[in-house]
Amino acid sequence: MENLKYPIGRFNIPSSFTHQQRKEFIKVLKDAPIKYKEAITSLTDEQLITPYREGGWTPKQVIHHVADSHMNSLIRVKLALTEENPTIKAYDENAWITLSDSNFDFHSSLKIIEGIHERYVVLLESLTEEEFNRTCYHPELKINISIDFIIALYAWHSEHHLAHIYLVKNN
Repeated sequence: MENLKYPIGRFNIPSSFTHQQRKEFIKVLKDAPIKYKEAITSLTDEQLITPYREGGWTPKQVIHHVADSHMNSLIRVKLALTEENPTIKAYDENAWITLSDSNFDFHSSLKIIEGIHERYVVLLESLTEEEFNRTCYHPELKINISIDFIIALYAWHSEHHLAHIYLVKNN
């Protein structure tokens, strides 16, 4: 069950962040939209509504979740850049996935992912070393997290959910 829930493994917080790691995380974020589009548009109608594991989400729900989650990620980075260690808003992703827009056609969320990631990458590529160290407070984790942490997490998150789609595609 762990391999189905975390097909690429759990997120591991890097002990430090290097310039090279940052470039790799940004590249993952840059490439994610096309990878999602290629993965999900090749699924059959039946596969789109097949959960990747018992109790898991369908590929269609995964795409909607990624759009929701990555919108929040970009907002968190912008808050960290424009406020002094702001407390970010947590949200209930499982409740969000039950809303009607998460069971709607997935193409709108692919467009959101494409636009969010395009803006995200432009913003990240413009940041200074000091700006990557800016922080926000995560109320669920109860820690301050840096922009470096956020982009590492969301690069992992991009690959994590892409792997969920491939679990359905390859099954």
